[in-house]
Amino acid sequence: MLESNHWIQQYFAEATDAVLIFKDEQLVISNQLARDLQAELDFDPNYLVQVADNAVQQKFNTTDDCFDCVIRNLMPEISIPITLAVNKPHPLNYFLIYHVIDKTERVFSLTLKNRGTIKRMDQLAQQRQLNAYVNRAHEEERKKISADLHDSIAQGIYSAIMGVRRISDDQANSSQTQALTQVIETQLEDTLAEVKGMALDIRPSVLDNFGLLAALRALAKRLQANSGVTITVTGQDKTMPLSTDVQNVLYRLAQESINNALKHAHANEINLLLVAHHHYVTLEVIDDGQGFSVPAQSGFNGHSLGLLNMNERVKALNGTFGIHSQPGHGTTVTAKFPMADEPN
Repeated sequence: MLESNHWIQQYFAEATDAVLIFKDEQLVISNQLARDLQAELDFDPNYLVQVADNAVQQKFNTTDDCFDCVIRNLMPEISIPITLAVNKPHPLNYFLIYHVIDKTERVFSLTLKNRGTIKRMDQLAQQRQLNAYVNRAHEEERKKISADLHDSIAQGIYSAIMGVRRISDDQANSSQTQALTQVIETQLEDTLAEVKGMALDIRPSVLDNFGLLAALRALAKRLQANSGVTITVTGQDKTMPLSTDVQNVLYRLAQESINNALKHAHANEINLLLVAHHHYVTLEVIDDGQGFSVPAQSGFNGHSLGLLNMNERVKALNGTFGIHSQPGHGTTVTAKFPMADEPN
């Protein structure tokens, strides 16, 4: 208990907001930042109390007893814009947060929050929301293109193959004609396989129909067949309470990481680990390739641009993203997302 009190006191003293606590409108205690601001700007703490009182009176206009006014209207906390150092070259813009701590003892706090910092945080949150929206729209467009490739173009090519086969089977055709139709059929079959592969790369239907783990296994099977590199997927065969957006990002992260390992790391073995914990899920993509220096890949180049994009997509959904790699020791790419409910 004593240790907990020490932590609380340390947190209060080192808080990044200026906090002042009053009892009966008399300052009882303030943290270091509040004292520094008071000394630098030479303002009276009672001035902040008066600003808060005036704001409450204007808001409710029912009583002069502002403390009880806030309580009666079930508003234990209000935010008031305030500017300090108005006579200096660079005025300071804050939000003054008026928070009731104890109604009976008439204890309340006033907290000064920098408006510039809050604005930057809001901008960051808006940017992440925009990133998530763009990624969602991108996946929807991928789904449409993939369906068009599979349902229209692939079916058209397959019909052409059937037509060429009928020509080849016609006994009246010369051996030269039959040889030509065989060449055309082979070319069409290769094109059909390529179109189906493009459809899977753009958006695998198994991800929508059977979930993330099945999609990862299908991805690994296909890339292993194409590359000859052993790709293993380990996960739990049970439903994870993950949103569609999170599943999309985890699939794209796995796809990008495997492709990087095949193209750049010359890996012989790649392992994917999808694990659901009590309140979060993690995906690790581990390869035994040549590895690289992570700081050296921080610029915009062909190898790192995909990693930077993955990082932004993961953060846009409140996940965490990490890369651990050293030359000669392989690479591990990790993403972690919170889950709304514990897995059953």
